Amino acid sequence: MIQASPATSGVSPALVPEEVDPESTLSFAQLPLAPGTLQNLRQLGYLRMTPIQAASLPLALAGRDLIAQAKTGSGKTAAFALCLLTKLNPRRFAVQALVLCPTRELADQVTQEIRRLARGEDNIKVLTLCGGSTMRPQISSLEHGAHVVVGTPGRIMDHLQRNTLDLAALDTLVLDEADRMLDMGFFDDIAFVAKACPKNRQTLLFSATYPEGIASLSRQFLRNPEQIKLLEQHADTKIRQRFYEVEPDQRLAAVALLLKHYRPVSTLAFCNTRQQCRDLLQVLRAEGFVAQALHGELEQRERDQVLIQFANRSCSVLVATDVAARGLDIEQLEAVINVDVTPDTEVHVHRIGRTGRVDQEGWAFSLVSGSQMARVDNIEKELGHEIEWHSLSELQAAPGKPPRPPMPPMVTLLILGGRKEKIRAGDVLGALTGDAGFSKEQVGKINVTDTATYVAVARGIAKEALRKLSAGTIKGKKVKVHLLQDAAG
Repeated sequence: MIQASPATSGVSPALVPEEVDPESTLSFAQLPLAPGTLQNLRQLGYLRMTPIQAASLPLALAGRDLIAQAKTGSGKTAAFALCLLTKLNPRRFAVQALVLCPTRELADQVTQEIRRLARGEDNIKVLTLCGGSTMRPQISSLEHGAHVVVGTPGRIMDHLQRNTLDLAALDTLVLDEADRMLDMGFFDDIAFVAKACPKNRQTLLFSATYPEGIASLSRQFLRNPEQIKLLEQHADTKIRQRFYEVEPDQRLAAVALLLKHYRPVSTLAFCNTRQQCRDLLQVLRAEGFVAQALHGELEQRERDQVLIQFANRSCSVLVATDVAARGLDIEQLEAVINVDVTPDTEVHVHRIGRTGRVDQEGWAFSLVSGSQMARVDNIEKELGHEIEWHSLSELQAAPGKPPRPPMPPMVTLLILGGRKEKIRAGDVLGALTGDAGFSKEQVGKINVTDTATYVAVARGIAKEALRKLSAGTIKGKKVKVHLLQDAAG
């Protein structure tokens, strides 16, 4: 088993095989990758491996089965993507790699990353097969052939049962976020899919935690796997943690106090239950915050819209349960709030690790009632140092008019048309910066789905951008555009 060593700086720990000089292993050029792949990595700005890549890629490229414990945002997608792409034969138009993901949004992210990393190869086709979409277009795409399939367990199982997906040529099976798939009740589906794969395949399992179900999966479907465990720690200089003792009935109001005092642009607030999510959302909206909730009761379209608005910075606060937020990777997250302290110290560490990424700093606030002090003691032991306590009285607003909640810098426009209408992100950007006359700096992220396109624009130009897009054309055609209303409204 390969263990990770604690971090000395930054959020990501140094994760390297034992007795190996980390500096000698952090360059992608050290790996047996094709020149075209290395050139593409340089063009993408991937110059040095992340810790999980440095630990897993040499073993994966050597053909070993892996169980790698690594969280979202650690670079694990590139780790397994480079492995499966290295083994692909582009001339063989058959499914040679399958990646199972717990949710459609994660599957879409993985598909996009594999396509980016495959630019150094000719004509690698990557296909996404997930629930929430009709079967007929997926069956048609499979008939045209694909090299890599990324999908959710239930939908992959459906295709196997219909004999519309052939895995006879499969070389690599990847189980991404395996613990979350188990949380969602997919064990039997995963087992069905794994049994449909050739026995001599390579299997790569990635998981943020290591529950008993992972060990059961490993015993059944992996061959003498190497284990890589990320001993995750966070440097105090990157993530500033503060703990506040609260009475149970103060908890939700305390979240609003924290947000008004520290004024982060983007905050992820973790609740332990769906009901607490609903209650907190109601409190925050009443206070004037642009907030959304993420929980298991949302339909897929609603969930997609919530995630897009939060990721493109047109929603200030995302309230979520741990299960709902798994796989969520936000580039810029100024703060994490633990509305309740989780009883699992490993989950606490994963929660706060969402902020303070790369060269950024972040806040992590935890609200603690008297009955939860034992949980804090366990967190202290895990961190290896005393935690920092503060009082809610420090957060009381100054006399006079209370400060207005910070508004998100962006607003999201919804264009009714997506990939099926051949709309690309560049088309939308061109429409806004061309005839509409806006600058690139006023346009944020653009997300194109099968049937809709979401574009973030600076708050100050939102209504004008809506008017000009509605009056103009995209790819020579008129489009319908709506303003996604602020959740506070």
